[in-house]
Amino acid sequence: MEEQTRLVAAGNLLEAHTWKGMLESSGIQVELKGEALLGGVGELPTGIQNVELWVAESQYENAKTQMASLNAQCPTWKCVNCHEINESSFELCWNCSAERSEKYS
Repeated sequence: MEEQTRLVAAGNLLEAHTWKGMLESSGIQVELKGEALLGGVGELPTGIQNVELWVAESQYENAKTQMASLNAQCPTWKCVNCHEINESSFELCWNCSAERSEKYS
């Protein structure tokens, strides 16, 4: 079996599986590590609670490029109400719950 390299640590399980699906749809095999530790949230140190995406060394550069293109396609947006920066996946401002407006995107 080929050696694997850690690509990225996701902040949560949903994010990890989203990235895994995107990479696998591009033909990149991904292994998730740390999923089982999420059951210990609140009991384990926060530093070990991330889910990591690991890929074969031969696919690392391609995976890194795919992740960069994912970030480029998902720009942040600025709330018109409180001017906080929000991730592209948010339809409501995380800070004040105002609806997304394209005015300050």
